[in-house]
Amino acid sequence: MTYGEPAARPSEARLRLLSTATRIFYAEGVHAVGVDRIIAEAKVTRATFYRHFPSKDDLVVTYLREVHQMDRGAVDAAITAGSAPADTVLAIAGAIAKNIQSPGFRGCAFLNAAAEYPHPGHPVHQQIIAHRQWFLDTLRVLMAQVAEDSSDPAARHFVMLRDGAMAAGCLFEPALVADTFLRGVEGLVRIHAQR
Repeated sequence: MTYGEPAARPSEARLRLLSTATRIFYAEGVHAVGVDRIIAEAKVTRATFYRHFPSKDDLVVTYLREVHQMDRGAVDAAITAGSAPADTVLAIAGAIAKNIQSPGFRGCAFLNAAAEYPHPGHPVHQQIIAHRQWFLDTLRVLMAQVAEDSSDPAARHFVMLRDGAMAAGCLFEPALVADTFLRGVEGLVRIHAQR
C-alpha cells in the first residue's frame, strides 16, 4: 500500500469519525471498539459512517495511515533540520522518547494493531507492514550516511530497541524506559560510526 495525499479536502463528518476512532482505537484497542460507539461519539449517522468508510476495516486502515503521517512528520522534521546523520538518528530517538513519556501513552499503535490483525493477507496487517518497512528503510538510509558497511544491521537494531521501548513504556516507568532507550541508541550510533 502506498501513502498518498487525499484528492479533496475531507468532510467535517469524516474528520470527526477519524479523530474519534484514532482516540478510542489507540486507548482501548481496535476490536474492543464497535462501529456504533464511534458513530455515537463522532455524532454522525450510520449512513454517514458507511458513506466515508465502507467497513470498520477501512476505518482501521485509515486510522493507521493517519498515525503513519504523524510518525512520518516527526521523522521528516528530524531529517530536514539539517543535522549530521548521527544527530538526526538521535533526534528521531529523542522524539520517540518524548512520545513514550506523553500522557495516555499506550505503546505503538502499529504493534498494538498487529496483535489484533495477525493474518498477513489482511489489509490492516499490510498497512502495519508498509509502515514498518518505511521506518526501517528510512533508518537504513540514515545509518548508511553514518557508516555504510553495517547500515542494515544497525537500522534493524534501532527498530528492535524502539519496539522494546514502546512496549515497556506503557508497562514501566516511562522516564526510565525513555532514558534506557536513548542510551541504547547513543551506544548503537557510536559503535556503528566506528565501523
